[in-house]
Amino acid sequence: MLFNSFEFIFVFLPISFGIYFFLCGKEYFSASKWWIVFSSLFFYSWWNIFYLPIILTSISFNYFLGKFLIKEKFRQKRLMLLISGILANIFLLGYFKYKNFLIDNINTAFDFNIYSVDIALPLAISFFTFQQIAYLVDAYQQKVKKQNFLNYAVFITFFPQLIAGPIVHHSEMMPQFDDHDKKTKNYHNIAKGMFIFSIGLYKKVVIADTFSVWASAGFDNSNILTFYEAWATSLSYTFQLYFDFSGYADMAIGLALLFNIYLPVNFNSPYKALNIQDFWRRWHLTLSRFLREYVYIPLGGNRKGEVRTYKNLMATFVIGGLWHGAGWTFILWGALHGLAIIVHRAWSRLGVQCWRWLAWFMTFNFINITWVFFRANNLSDAMMVLKGMLGLSGIYVKDVTLTGLLKLEVATLKLIPFFTNSSRLNIAVLLLVSILSLPLIFFKNSHDISIEIQSVSKYLFFMIVLFLTSILFMNSFSESEFLYFDF
Repeated sequence: MLFNSFEFIFVFLPISFGIYFFLCGKEYFSASKWWIVFSSLFFYSWWNIFYLPIILTSISFNYFLGKFLIKEKFRQKRLMLLISGILANIFLLGYFKYKNFLIDNINTAFDFNIYSVDIALPLAISFFTFQQIAYLVDAYQQKVKKQNFLNYAVFITFFPQLIAGPIVHHSEMMPQFDDHDKKTKNYHNIAKGMFIFSIGLYKKVVIADTFSVWASAGFDNSNILTFYEAWATSLSYTFQLYFDFSGYADMAIGLALLFNIYLPVNFNSPYKALNIQDFWRRWHLTLSRFLREYVYIPLGGNRKGEVRTYKNLMATFVIGGLWHGAGWTFILWGALHGLAIIVHRAWSRLGVQCWRWLAWFMTFNFINITWVFFRANNLSDAMMVLKGMLGLSGIYVKDVTLTGLLKLEVATLKLIPFFTNSSRLNIAVLLLVSILSLPLIFFKNSHDISIEIQSVSKYLFFMIVLFLTSILFMNSFSESEFLYFDF
């Protein structure tokens, strides 16, 4: 059940919202929390009922371990419990997400013939695992003061953020579920939530899914991309990824607001960044927060000299890359960003400034190029795309057999029927990408707009247009899924 599906928007959401506030109105506050847990688990298991025991086991295990960590007075015992808990969570994540990757590398390195097993990756396992590891660390550090299984279950399963984040912190979420002022309908929050949800829905369905056609066609035919086609492919994925990720985050924030719950901002115009550090202060903010607080700082942060700081930065970004996917492309992507952070840190110490436009241009293009490794099926495909981007496969525009691109005419409701061949289409891609980059650079993002909203009625027409356009486009693509679900 996707956020951009009719069954979610017109069936699941109204029912879950209506029953929740009915129970709150009767002051059945515990029952309203149990309803959130039940509806969230129903939402989660809609994909595959076999995922349900995994998340229930994970929740129960981490809750009771956290309980022991809070009660245990001896630091050494708490440390052993914490290490055991972290290893158990990593094992669970590793088994489902990294097992075959490890087997393949062992086979290659030692010429073994260990059979890999096709294991379906449980939905959102990376997100709820990281969220619970953070909880265990905080329990070990005695930062968790009160514990309640129902509150913990709501904290982990709350459906707006369950599937793909943001990676929330217990201290910012649990108090909200206990706040009785949030148990009554707030029509301003409802209107604001629907506005933000509509923005996210439009980002996902209209923009991201449109760019996905071009990106997929290009990466599936990486061996025949010329200069223009390679750049159209890479830029298409760069924009698809942002609008997909930020679209989901906007929808999650908007949905939570319907229930008077505030989720942290996860994306803050990352493509406006003027350096790589600025980018990571804007991109996937909750993951960056987790990596900083629970990986970088425990490794020593910047407290043990400059060389050690560089090592810690590189280790943190490699772990961040591996978290995103089981493959050398993800590890290389993380390592490249780690190296860029190190170079930026060293450069900043020199005190040399460059023009803002040049800083933006270099930052954006570095991000765009490294996304190629993030998207490519393997290193070979990534190098073929990069080869095309360098013009080594030809700079001319040719009639390439990217038949997937021709699906665009149908996918976009035939809004651009004059594109009859791939040459025209590729040129149009570059032009459209250039146009779409302008709002990202110069305009306010959805978060900025939502802060300024005093009266949603002023934006009612805009919201209706976004929502209805998105509904129309929901029938335009045969397949649609959030890229977040792969992580």
